[in-house]
Amino acid sequence: MSHPFFERHQALLEQATQAIAERGYWSPFSEMPSPRVYGETANADGKAAFEARLNRPFALSQPGTVGQAGKEVSPYGAELGITYPKPDLDQLFAGMAEGMPAWRKAGPEAWVGVSLEILQRLNRRSFEIAYAVMHTTGQAFMMAFQAGGPHAQDRGLEAVAYAWDEMRRIPKQAIWEKPQGKHEPLRMEKRYSVVPRGVGLVIGCCTFPTWNGYPGLFASLATGNAVVVKPHPGAILPLAITVEVAREVLQEAGFDPNLVTLVANDPTERMASTLALRPEVRLIDFTGSSANGNWLERNAHQAQVYTEKAGVNQIVIHSTSDFKGMVRNIAFSLALYSGQMCTAPQNIYVPKGGIDTPEGHLSFDQVAAAIGEGVVRLTSDAAKAVELLGAIQNDGVVQRIESSRALGEIVADSRVLEHPEFPGARIRTPLVLKVDASDEDKIMQELFGPISFIVATDNTAHSIALAHRGAKEHGALTLSAYTTDAGMAEGIREAAEDAGVALSLNLTGGVFVNQSAAFSDFHATGANPAANASLSDAAFVANRFRVVQSRSHI
Repeated sequence: MSHPFFERHQALLEQATQAIAERGYWSPFSEMPSPRVYGETANADGKAAFEARLNRPFALSQPGTVGQAGKEVSPYGAELGITYPKPDLDQLFAGMAEGMPAWRKAGPEAWVGVSLEILQRLNRRSFEIAYAVMHTTGQAFMMAFQAGGPHAQDRGLEAVAYAWDEMRRIPKQAIWEKPQGKHEPLRMEKRYSVVPRGVGLVIGCCTFPTWNGYPGLFASLATGNAVVVKPHPGAILPLAITVEVAREVLQEAGFDPNLVTLVANDPTERMASTLALRPEVRLIDFTGSSANGNWLERNAHQAQVYTEKAGVNQIVIHSTSDFKGMVRNIAFSLALYSGQMCTAPQNIYVPKGGIDTPEGHLSFDQVAAAIGEGVVRLTSDAAKAVELLGAIQNDGVVQRIESSRALGEIVADSRVLEHPEFPGARIRTPLVLKVDASDEDKIMQELFGPISFIVATDNTAHSIALAHRGAKEHGALTLSAYTTDAGMAEGIREAAEDAGVALSLNLTGGVFVNQSAAFSDFHATGANPAANASLSDAAFVANRFRVVQSRSHI
């Protein structure tokens, strides 16, 4: 049956389903924090709402609350002081189960309508969420607003559109008539019901809690499943606000708010694995380390598991028609959010014999020096650099930078910068090293953070082979390449397709390999070890529901 929220947002849904089919640029949520779009006081109101959260319990009335958890510390220096309800899991799941029959019977239009209303309300809270993302992940404000707000909402809407597109293919009923020759035909009425799998579990990450969390959350909710949100202990607040909004909408829509719940935990507690093995959990969405993702795939047998894990992203440089543009683009990609993006490049392959450019043939050392100088130049003004670098999310990344200096010859050293507004912020510029391709044990592992290698290869064929094998064996979400040779470009494209990794060719302008646009770019492929799913495609949503039929003679 239809639902008022579905009718309210039906035009938006139709635009979204058209967008996923056409794959052009489209977004209903403005990525610019403009007062003309969000209101003259939206920024001040959002900041005040964030600050009002600090140093007090986060109020969620969930079943089975037995305590409080939460020890978030802003990468910009201050403890948030927020605590979150800590539930008894048996009571929590029992409470969730009470509302699931009515939610199941409501059907796809209600599920999708509620999901769309949640996304619209999250958009109106984009500034509050931006400050929450900024002070848990370390993203600079503009990235926190865009990636944590509108871009994350885009990804959530994209998942809803795929869910609706798959569910609407199932007719509600059909008349089946089989001819019987001289006899009356056999006639039956058949009814088809889309039914959810059960409970979805979203395991959040500490760097992009909403951008990586929304696809699974909304894919599960829009297909009729209840959802437990388990944030990373270092980035609880953005997803807690999301859960709060979802519960408000569910209640207004006439459903049990406990269909969406939050499970927070302190850093010393192992909560994700406990939740993942609960028999009620039938869907799991995970972003994080390969060790944890692989464990989930091997052990959570009762659930359909979707994982995004570690990978080694790579750049192949053969030649370029715009050397300065190439250097600027690569330097920006290395510096953006201090390399703390799952799409950020790590290994840059350059032939030992150098490359052809408009400035003439440049040696390997000249190319490496130019990239290092580009990073240093981009981060030389601390006041401007911090808006690009953001802050380091946790001390583990800082320690990784320190220990990585010994892995190669330093081209650009990582420096400590002072933030003009937040004196205690963890700010580090990228570390860029030179190594030989023979040092595979050093470079063929993800070193998460602002750490990259310029790798001397025998030739471009060697570079392509390394990139191909690296993606197939170790996983990769992105591959970038520079070449002026059409045949070489085609060879790189073929290698990328075989390795199942997204390719960007000759980026020299305002698009960077780190970026992934909803409704157009498929984030990950599920075709190499970095991820077993794509955000988003039909496969990401279609296994979250089942079709149950009934039939009777007419």
